Amino acid sequence: MGLVLAWLGGNVDYDLALVTSFAVIVPMEVFFPRREGGVSMASRARAALFWLAWVPVTIATMVLIRPFWNELGIRPLVPSLAPPGLPHPVAVVVGALAAAFVGDFFYYWCHRAQHSIPLLWRFHAVHHSVRELSGMAAYHHVSEELIKIVLYSLPLAFFIDDPLGVPVLGALLGVQGHYLHSTTRLNLGPLGRIIQDNRFHRIHHSIERRHWDKNFGVFTTLWDALFGTAHFPAKDEWPATGVESAPEPASVADFYLLPFHLASGRLQPPGADAPADVAARQVSAP
Repeated sequence: MGLVLAWLGGNVDYDLALVTSFAVIVPMEVFFPRREGGVSMASRARAALFWLAWVPVTIATMVLIRPFWNELGIRPLVPSLAPPGLPHPVAVVVGALAAAFVGDFFYYWCHRAQHSIPLLWRFHAVHHSVRELSGMAAYHHVSEELIKIVLYSLPLAFFIDDPLGVPVLGALLGVQGHYLHSTTRLNLGPLGRIIQDNRFHRIHHSIERRHWDKNFGVFTTLWDALFGTAHFPAKDEWPATGVESAPEPASVADFYLLPFHLASGRLQPPGADAPADVAARQVSAP
């Protein structure tokens, strides 16, 4: 009964977080669109359906793993990244922001592994298959949480607390994750050289060969710049997205089973076998 209640509570919490994120991001896309036409209602409806299919399985995974996780008793080497002597409220904010930068280092390498290891890429390709990318259509395969536990949460736990666990910062990072995939023309301006915005992350989803394996971070541009994978977009650089050999899921069954239907080996983004003029296509906006 305890596991069932934890699962139900987790579903409610996550669904409320999604609704909050969409309540912020969708109006930005509607009232400040990057291009005319915006995002279709069909795309948003399909995304909502896939999130409804994603949340129960993901929360079940987390509920089942949590007892084993607690048994590990891992404690971070650094309780706080804030300099000593700061007032407590300031120390909490500074420490959480520092943790977000350090946490993104681990996510950067987790993300790179999902692109470089063929088996992991087959599952991550579900996320990249979206042609009509938007704040709502930023869903992953249900395996994503398990992969993140192994490649992100576990290594990070030895060093610092997960910044997503800090209530306010965790909520902001959650909203930012959807904003990164949004089609709004609102961006961070000069701050986008340090903190990621949707222009920077759009490059990561691009069909263009020159953009492949770029911009792996999700919070800051720092690690991409340091490890040579950063591509800072020009003002009008807004490429088309998707993966040629991974058709975008059209049903819940497609969503769950797509990785198992794909051929083994690395999937090629659109443009690999397409005419050069199609591969180079961009959607420009003011």
